Amino acid sequence: MKRRPAVQFDAAYYERYYENPVTRIYDQRRHSALVTGVVHLIEWMAAPVESVLDVGAGVGWWGAWFRENRPDVKYVSTEYQAEICRKYGHLQADISQWKIDESFNLVVSQGVLPYLSAPQVKRAIKNMASMCGGFLYLEAITDEDIDNTVDQSRTDIGIYRHTKEFYRGELNKHFREVGGGLFASRKADLVLYSLEVRADEKPKKKKK
Repeated sequence: MKRRPAVQFDAAYYERYYENPVTRIYDQRRHSALVTGVVHLIEWMAAPVESVLDVGAGVGWWGAWFRENRPDVKYVSTEYQAEICRKYGHLQADISQWKIDESFNLVVSQGVLPYLSAPQVKRAIKNMASMCGGFLYLEAITDEDIDNTVDQSRTDIGIYRHTKEFYRGELNKHFREVGGGLFASRKADLVLYSLEVRADEKPKKKKK
């Protein structure tokens, strides 16, 4: 489905959606609770968080958390616009075209996929899966969210209106859905209980 005219990920965009307290959806302090929860949940499942790839890192809130709380973690961040990369120290890359021969314990994709067309989303998920050896944290609003969930005055809705079925269909090829935006790589040596994954997901047997 077509979306609105191309979004300019410039200083004005980040000012509106991340920096201005009147127009942003939440602040860095609240966001830190998300990162804390994701990291601690992964560690609760006895998996390491020693390397992180942050795809579309924006104003760098994930990186700021790791620098403050886990400075020994290897952290790599990417963004699309050169201006934002220079400002926040990200690697300029398009995840629908880019991947490296490296594996990360945690791959983060927060608010990126809805700006991509369906073919780009498929390639992006495949590329992230190839670099994910543990978990993916994914945030991507769907067409249903636009109509029923998000505050449209504080959320950029100039995006592709992909369905939840489309996202899950692509993610299911490479990941098991844990919940709360967390997905476990099918490559990971990880045993999850039946109620920790979707009802239609077959439990992975523990190695003898």
